[in-house]
Amino acid sequence: MKKFLLLLILLLFLQVPPLFSAEIEGIYFNDDYDVNNIKLSVRGYAVFNYMLVIKAYAGALYLPSNLSPSLALSETPRIIELHYFHEISAEDFRVSTIEMIKRNTTPEEFLKIEPTINTFNGFYKRVKSGDRYRAEYHPLKGTTLYLNGKSLGLVKGGEFSKAFFSIWIGKKPIDKKFRDRLLGLKK
Repeated sequence: MKKFLLLLILLLFLQVPPLFSAEIEGIYFNDDYDVNNIKLSVRGYAVFNYMLVIKAYAGALYLPSNLSPSLALSETPRIIELHYFHEISAEDFRVSTIEMIKRNTTPEEFLKIEPTINTFNGFYKRVKSGDRYRAEYHPLKGTTLYLNGKSLGLVKGGEFSKAFFSIWIGKKPIDKKFRDRLLGLKK
């Protein structure tokens, strides 16, 4: 009887699906998030290599499951989650955020959202290997930045969110292969 119960328990564990199906280089991401009763599913995930050789971070993008990748920057909820492999200073985040948003906006668009960028940049903290930033946008609320699950702050504005998420999924992203993998266009 004990052997039968042990076998039954073992079979049950073998049939339980894994908690995370999104895994890359040993880093696991949630399959989905719930944002104000809207389910966002992982669309894609990838590793970003800085200067082609330095593994900087692994990232995952979450969107409504029925949303076309071409609408990822529209007024829709979205999340990007980044798992860092190296320590990065808050100042480095601030500088690169400004640089990448300038790259993805016109000078007029940048000036319009610059105060919001400055507020958001004040949320950044130093990260160490293993830390995670998550940026979550909800059209009715704004963009919230989390570090290891703890909210650091919220800014309002769809224009800011579009510019911020363009860093990874815009026309001039930090890396086109990384963008295409996040959007689920490439494996």
